[in-house]
Amino acid sequence: MNTTQGANKILFINTLAFTFCFAAWMLNGILVTFLVDNQVFSWSAVEIGWLIGIPVLTGAIFRLPAGILTDKLGGKPVFTGLLLLCAVPMFLLSYADDFWAFALCSLGFGIAGASFAVGIAFSSIWFPKEKQGVALGIFGAGNAGAAITTLVGPKLLNFLTDNKTNLDGWRDMPRIYAAVLVLMAVIFFVTTKNKKPASSTKNIKGMLAPLKSVRVWRFGLYYFLVFGCFVAFAGWLVPYYTNVYALDLVTAGILASCFSLPSGIIRAFGGWLSDRVGARKVMYWVLGSSLIFSAILIVPKMDIYAAGKGIMAKSSGTVTDVTANYIEVEGVKYPVIAKTDKLANLNEGFHVFPVKESWQEVVVKKGDVVKKKQLIAKGNTHIYFQANLWIFAIVAIIIGSIWGIGKAAVYKHIPDYFPEEVGVVGGMVGVLGGLGGFFCPIIFGYLLEGTGLWSSCWILMLALSAVCLIWMHRVVQKMADKATPNLVNKFEKEQG
Repeated sequence: MNTTQGANKILFINTLAFTFCFAAWMLNGILVTFLVDNQVFSWSAVEIGWLIGIPVLTGAIFRLPAGILTDKLGGKPVFTGLLLLCAVPMFLLSYADDFWAFALCSLGFGIAGASFAVGIAFSSIWFPKEKQGVALGIFGAGNAGAAITTLVGPKLLNFLTDNKTNLDGWRDMPRIYAAVLVLMAVIFFVTTKNKKPASSTKNIKGMLAPLKSVRVWRFGLYYFLVFGCFVAFAGWLVPYYTNVYALDLVTAGILASCFSLPSGIIRAFGGWLSDRVGARKVMYWVLGSSLIFSAILIVPKMDIYAAGKGIMAKSSGTVTDVTANYIEVEGVKYPVIAKTDKLANLNEGFHVFPVKESWQEVVVKKGDVVKKKQLIAKGNTHIYFQANLWIFAIVAIIIGSIWGIGKAAVYKHIPDYFPEEVGVVGGMVGVLGGLGGFFCPIIFGYLLEGTGLWSSCWILMLALSAVCLIWMHRVVQKMADKATPNLVNKFEKEQG
């Protein structure tokens, strides 16, 4: 089966529209931070969290109905309507003067996040099964819209506010975003051709039937990890860098963009790889790698002093001499390890692995009478782990890229198992992934509060990766066990 005529053009327009939608979806992360930092609004940390989370939540929830509508009506009217619908609350955001107005508008333009379900369903129908992995991977690269807002947003706000001298100029930013969404809607309507799957003749109950399959929810859990956690870290890494490494906001934002941008772009490679070697093999690699790198990042930056190996007297007697290098008891000399300046300038060096120093501190003096096995020198150990910024940043970029490949692999499964219900199933999987983007930062906050460690967020990643990997492996094993008797029977028939 060849690629349908005009498919590449549809894919390009789909991806472009999704990129702008994703950029709009992530707007509050930059805009709310700017408004609070410059005291335009005095919102609490809880209110800030809700304003950043509300668009993510609504975008996730509306993915299922958006997918159903796309399967029913086709992508052209649904995507065009979604772009125009989101432009209205985005424009009204420019008139917001309090928390509730901001929250209501955010609730509206957050539906932009549902564009993913529309684009996935509308893109897949134009391509044959063997090319859908690449196509959906290219479309998913629109996730890079998050990096566009993170990189361009602060500079645009500085320009609109005349370098923060006219703070009310921020209101032009949502107007610009609204205008871009309307322009994109016009371009989409004029340049695309509508197409619907065979399932479009089914009623709503029939279209929702695939959701009874456990497989859909398993795919959703995978996507909770590779997409939801990606969205969560795209925002969480900014305070992570500022708190753990004392970076300024601009530098932290750039490093956070370095996490999100490659992850979006590499998704296309993930689609190609899934077509080439199979989505299941790719998911094995993704989940295994996620497990390993999460374990690496769990280890926090630390500076620990602990008890080390001391010296005990081998026999009773009187201490006859004490120096910096040894203790003498009745003619028996015990060498003492002295403290050095080895770890004096820890932050100036580049340390990949933990470094340590051990020394002994004399606890007796000349003339003391000691018993056998009495401690005469206390042991001390100093362990320092730098959790080097650049190593952390590189590993974070790697794990983000791995998740990017995983995002494509998850969606490669959907047209394979549910070819006529890509919109519904893709929408439900997208809902679960989007919910990850909403709930994960909240869980991160509780983990931080409970442990006092910023690196505790990676504990959740380790646990999620392990659960996904174990579940997938058990399912694969069951499939193999079921397939084996059939293969044996087939072999016996051929031999007979």
